[in-house]
Amino acid sequence: MGKGFFISKTVAAICVVAAIGAAATIIALSVVYDQEKSKNLDAPVTTAEPGTTTQPTTPSTPKQPWQLYRLPDSLSPVSYNVTLRPQLKPNNDGLYIFSGHSTVVFTCVKETDLILIHSNKLNFTMFEGHHAVLRGVDGASAPSLKTSWLEVPTQYLVIQLSSPLQAGSTYELFTEFVGELADDLGGFYRSEYEDDGVKKVVATTQMQPTDARKAFPCFDEPAMKAVFHVTLIHPHETVALSNSMNYEPVNITTSDGMDLIQTSFEPTEIMSTYLLAFIVCDFGYVHSDPGAEILIRVWARRKAIEEGQGAYALEKTGPILSFFEKYYNISYPLQKSDQIALPDFSAGAMENWGLITYRETALLYNPTVSSNGDKERVATIISHELAHMWFGNLVTTRWWNDLWLNEGFATYVSYLGANYAEPNWNMKELIVLNEIFDVLAVDALTSSHPLSSKEEDIMKPEDINALFDTITYNKGAAVLRMLSSFITEDVFSKGLHTYLEEFKYKNTVYQDLWKHLQMAVDETGIWLPHSVEAIMNRWILQMGFPVVTIDTKTGNVIQKHFLLDSDSGVNRPSDFNGLSPLPGLRMAQLKISSGFLTKKVRLTVLQDIPMINRAQIIDDAFNLARAKMIDTTLALRTTEFLKEEVEYIPWQTAIRNLDYFYLMFDRSEVYGPMQAYINNQVEPLFKYFETLTDHWTKIPDNHTDQYNQVIAISWACKTGVPGCKELTTTWFKEWMQNPDNNRISANLRSTVYCNAIAEGGVVEWDFAWSMYKNATIASEANKLLRALSCTKEPWLLNRYLEYCLDPEMIRKQDASATIVYIASNPVGQSLAWDFIRAKWDLIFNDYSGGFSFGRLIDGVTRRFSSEFEYKQVDFS
Repeated sequence: MGKGFFISKTVAAICVVAAIGAAATIIALSVVYDQEKSKNLDAPVTTAEPGTTTQPTTPSTPKQPWQLYRLPDSLSPVSYNVTLRPQLKPNNDGLYIFSGHSTVVFTCVKETDLILIHSNKLNFTMFEGHHAVLRGVDGASAPSLKTSWLEVPTQYLVIQLSSPLQAGSTYELFTEFVGELADDLGGFYRSEYEDDGVKKVVATTQMQPTDARKAFPCFDEPAMKAVFHVTLIHPHETVALSNSMNYEPVNITTSDGMDLIQTSFEPTEIMSTYLLAFIVCDFGYVHSDPGAEILIRVWARRKAIEEGQGAYALEKTGPILSFFEKYYNISYPLQKSDQIALPDFSAGAMENWGLITYRETALLYNPTVSSNGDKERVATIISHELAHMWFGNLVTTRWWNDLWLNEGFATYVSYLGANYAEPNWNMKELIVLNEIFDVLAVDALTSSHPLSSKEEDIMKPEDINALFDTITYNKGAAVLRMLSSFITEDVFSKGLHTYLEEFKYKNTVYQDLWKHLQMAVDETGIWLPHSVEAIMNRWILQMGFPVVTIDTKTGNVIQKHFLLDSDSGVNRPSDFNGLSPLPGLRMAQLKISSGFLTKKVRLTVLQDIPMINRAQIIDDAFNLARAKMIDTTLALRTTEFLKEEVEYIPWQTAIRNLDYFYLMFDRSEVYGPMQAYINNQVEPLFKYFETLTDHWTKIPDNHTDQYNQVIAISWACKTGVPGCKELTTTWFKEWMQNPDNNRISANLRSTVYCNAIAEGGVVEWDFAWSMYKNATIASEANKLLRALSCTKEPWLLNRYLEYCLDPEMIRKQDASATIVYIASNPVGQSLAWDFIRAKWDLIFNDYSGGFSFGRLIDGVTRRFSSEFEYKQVDFS
């Protein structure tokens, strides 16, 4: 056996204890979050303006219709006519508000004397003591209103009528309201930025999943599709955008004497409320060539557009749209595709039909400053959102319990679209690293969940929000990729075409997709051991995946549910007995007898194994070791070949798994031997790239080589390879001496900044903070934001934590991620843990719109590995 270090069974056991501790912490804090959320929902709401009566009536044992979170099936919307006026300057009370009115036309499906329509945090004008005006349409007679109130816990405007609405008749409901244009990143909200020292305000939206009701009263469920007529009233020198093309704007004078612009938009296609978007801004844009079949525009801050940061997105959007038109065999359903980069945005992007919204880092690219990773992020996120234009928007799942089908599918095919746009990037292999390896580790936890839930289990907004997780996106992508692989991509595409054609402008359940894929399979004569539905339901209706054990002496094959901690109780057991070997092995850990691995996993053998399989062997071995199914030393032995490895995917797989050891042991006596071992493995890689780049003066040609160069420098500095820290600190000092000329390669900036700040002190930190505050390119600001967490000075980290809850210092959208960055620093972990416990009420109440609480909790507890840390969790 070559050089290496060894971990005893006792130390290996500590790994398991660590995993249990971290999982317990996450569960406990998640419970606290749910409890606080419930308290918040039950608390009375203070409205932005006086004049609205609120009558919360929910008793402790609900069973009135307005006490249920799902709408009754008695009414069906046909269209909305919504007019909104956002005020981009604060009023006398210091509040930013918007005002508006809406008319919803709806059909009565079943006779009823009750109207329930969603409304959240809106103040209504009262009409003869009621919140709305009801009229009949097409000769229908509207009953009078008996009473109306706002049911705060379930977010309804409730209207009781003096007599029933008649089945088959059509009515319209008019409301007038005021809401706060808050900075909470949900519904109709405001985003702010500075342009040459002048504060600019953008009024924008994020409706998914349940925040359209914060902008105007609506039947806010995916199956309640309708046509939307939108009008925006806005200041001169601003532009209004929405899902559809606009009519010619007109000048108006409002009742309060303001000279404004009124922009109305063509009716939308029939669609769900969560896909509606409208924006008022003073952005610039670049656009597709005149006469193009589809108008493509990329919008952003004027400076960003002038600097050419929208050019790459514009260049790739057209080809990706064309790819999906061919892939689905259906033309793009709209006249235009607007894409806009927002300074403040909680998600990565949102697939609003015809007006896709993005974080700046997900859409803008500057070749002189942005890295190849930034470029890949832009391409894949654009591809993800454009995939939704058909799968998700044209055809929409009936309820949020099937969110996995929408997001998992878009995640999978985003790699196909990006591969088409950038054929030299090997995107079809990178999906394994970026999506599948990650989710296997999550799905092997007892806290995992099935992809598809029962509708009745997903009712409250917080239930819906909880579904936007790694299982939904990554496992959804993995199982659909697996399905496409074993029925072939062509057959998969044919099934998608007939599915989209049958259900366009309608809603579906996942069984509808299985039906159409089965039709395509039958038509082409592909043999499967079971039906598509029988095969796939085993993957989506139960959590986890199997471990397949092959006894090389007897030939016996056994498979069972794979768990990283098999001793933990599983609330939802998963049965993988009898799962067909062909599709099953595509999403399984493979365990061959330890004796076989001990003898065969050697350097010469691994060099002959295809690159993606070399990575899989490492990942499987480490997961099997964490599950105590093989020795930890055996897993480590699969990394011995790395001293000869120069490919990115095996290296990145190894680093992710070794990083777990750092999390557990960087404060223990194991740290020294671990550093020595990894130093020995990474030094040849460091020297390889030193030669390949002619002593760091050139950029590697290959996309993944550029990634691996970052690993070489990052881990060489981390483990003390001679010359590495001197290299990064020298580059950083040169930049400090000439701040206007940053000569550090864009690909290397993240690791150079981090290492230089870690080796430096307050001078380096303050310089980086100044560069962050003055950065005009979002991807550069993000690199600095992360690097600032690398300092070893506790007082600087504490100051940085305080900045996280000051929106003047760090945007709300970035606060959660920054706290997690700090927690990833061994010096900062305990500081971050103490900080969120001390500031929990503030974080919850003021930052809930922009925080991913699951990621926050996971991030600050990832290093928990001792009984003492376990006891810090408050289970009360």
